[in-house]
Amino acid sequence: MAASMRLGRRGVFMALRAITQHQLSTQCRVLAQSKPQRTAGWTGAAVRHLSRSPSVCGVAPLKVQMPALSPTMEEGNIVKWLKKEGEDVAAGDALCEIETDKAVVVMESSEDGVLAKILVQEGSRGVRLGTLIALMAAEGEDWKQVEMPAPEPATPAVAPPPAAAPPPAADPAPQLAPVAPALTQLRLSPAARHILDTHGLDPHLAKATGPRGLITKEDAVKLLSQSDKGRPAAVPPPVPLTAPPPSSPATGRPTHTPVSVPGRPVAPGRFTDVTATNVRRVIAQRLTESKSSIPHAYASVDCDLGAVIALRRQLATENIKVSVNDFIIKAVAVSLREMPEVNVVWSSEGPQPLGSIHICVAVATARGLMTPIIRDAADKGLTEIANTAKALAQRARDGKLLPEEYQGGSFSISNLGMFGISEFSAVINPPQACILAVGGSRAELRLVDGLTLHTHQLMTVTLSSDARLVDAELASRFLERFRSHLESPQRAGLP
Repeated sequence: MAASMRLGRRGVFMALRAITQHQLSTQCRVLAQSKPQRTAGWTGAAVRHLSRSPSVCGVAPLKVQMPALSPTMEEGNIVKWLKKEGEDVAAGDALCEIETDKAVVVMESSEDGVLAKILVQEGSRGVRLGTLIALMAAEGEDWKQVEMPAPEPATPAVAPPPAAAPPPAADPAPQLAPVAPALTQLRLSPAARHILDTHGLDPHLAKATGPRGLITKEDAVKLLSQSDKGRPAAVPPPVPLTAPPPSSPATGRPTHTPVSVPGRPVAPGRFTDVTATNVRRVIAQRLTESKSSIPHAYASVDCDLGAVIALRRQLATENIKVSVNDFIIKAVAVSLREMPEVNVVWSSEGPQPLGSIHICVAVATARGLMTPIIRDAADKGLTEIANTAKALAQRARDGKLLPEEYQGGSFSISNLGMFGISEFSAVINPPQACILAVGGSRAELRLVDGLTLHTHQLMTVTLSSDARLVDAELASRFLERFRSHLESPQRAGLP
């Protein structure tokens, strides 16, 4: 009975389609007889449109468009499709991996259905937001019958302007009036002098177009082309065969043009095009924006790491592994809590205080510099900060950071001490107000109590601050507070 019902529905469907097409064709013929010029090409197009309409013979598609997976994303790259055509898709299933301006993010489906057609293949780059990348069929419908959406009407091309009539043929060899050398002083560029001397052309025949009557390379090339077409050109008299060879000047340099060293000619320069990833393009854009729109101010201070190193050794005996960078993160967070006037960002209305302390830590990856965020760092213990920083750094290197793990933040730290850098200045990460550049530690002898020399492990940190928010006096007080916490970690409650 089910089969009979399906056959009955199919028969009714085909009959309705035939009747509709017959009626439409009849109306089109009537219109064509009355207005043949206006409906000449409309009949076939209307029939084709009706026969291809989803309501008649096809399945209306569910459109899958390139989404905005980050606030600053303008385009993305399709890294990998996780579903194939014909596979069932449930809401929340992973459709594909998309490289945004920050990381590789998995795009999830928002509807149930079947993936019918992949329109943008793997490896496609620079796919703009809103671009149609795939089609889906609703649940229970034949995905093979999904209709392709009609392309957007193209803007009619502007007809090119009519070609201008060619100018009348000039005299094949007009006489050029040479400039009297006694009245005008010749001024030649080095390139023009070389061309004229090489081809034996009279520089007085060249028309100078450069500043203050300078004969440029283009003027010399133009004179050379005119001489090749039969234009008059002064040729130096031939040197008699009996003339002695030119003698070298007193400087010892030869008068003839030096020749290249015998051998293979130098191959043209070779290079390889390296396509910039979305991450690197966004990094370049934000750094340029930061340096051109934020007035950077810099202040540096030396910190003694003796107490931190001793505390690390003590914690290591208790099987607690923390790094110097973890102490720095905690000291910065505690300093920001004590000085909330530094924990601000610049907005269109001016300074905007922040209610939370989220520390961004710069991590170098193969795709570019990433800044994962340690949230509420002032409320976390040293061990929790160490574990969180390690996990985020590994996820950043693997390209698996979630948008909420790298978007936002109130203060950034960039540590290049492990790369052997002793001191540097970092670029502020907008809209933040500050970034702390941390160099490596070094041993120095310092006089203690004016009597004895002691070795100190010193580390130079440089604060880059937005001068609109953090002036020199405020930056100096913040660095002093930070150094005090770092040099006395137990008293400051850093562990």
